[in-house]
Amino acid sequence: MNESYGNSRASSSSTSSLDRNSQGTEDDHAIATILAEEEQNASKYGGKFGKRLSHLDSIPHTPRVIGEIPDPNDATLDHGRLCSRLATYGLTEMQIEGDGNCQFRALSDQLYHNPEYHKLVRKEVVKQLKLFKKLYDGYVPMKYKSYLKKMKRLGEWGDHVTLQAAADRFGVKICLVTSFRDSGYIDILPKDIQPSRELWLSFWSEVHYNSLYEIGAPARIPRKKHWLFF
Repeated sequence: MNESYGNSRASSSSTSSLDRNSQGTEDDHAIATILAEEEQNASKYGGKFGKRLSHLDSIPHTPRVIGEIPDPNDATLDHGRLCSRLATYGLTEMQIEGDGNCQFRALSDQLYHNPEYHKLVRKEVVKQLKLFKKLYDGYVPMKYKSYLKKMKRLGEWGDHVTLQAAADRFGVKICLVTSFRDSGYIDILPKDIQPSRELWLSFWSEVHYNSLYEIGAPARIPRKKHWLFF
């Protein structure tokens, strides 16, 4: 009797697990379809923006994990430097929530004109890191499995390794205007493919990422977040 009950419970549990996996796959397909349509719409924005700023001198990108957070005085100086650069380049920041997900929120805003897709962006970046370990593990000064586990968590700060993985996963060029003294503009290119579009982010060194737009661009309303993400 107990054995029969145990087998029945195991079968029920297995069926439930399969149902959840099936539902997850269906949701992923639905999400992919929805966002493919939104990405096509989003790509209409900012074409002239990238061309206008293509003259900026960039430095080669080297993926790296997060460095030391600057002390308040240095952070203030860094922020002032960043603001001056943005003014010089004719850029303005869309302020992104500082909840530990700011890099993924800023990428989401650039990709889909809505920062609330950050969970999906993080999921895709982690998937890229997992599938192509050899491309990234040399830049991670810890056990790679521990790094992946950490990056899966909501609220975990993104770094320049996740930026490279995002460029590779989405096939985009990420243009990073930074507060660094000697490297104010960094291009992050996808490996072995021609980028389909450009994403523009600001980086207040080791503190915060925002999404960038041209000063004077028409104000936009964030696109509605789909129910699949709640």
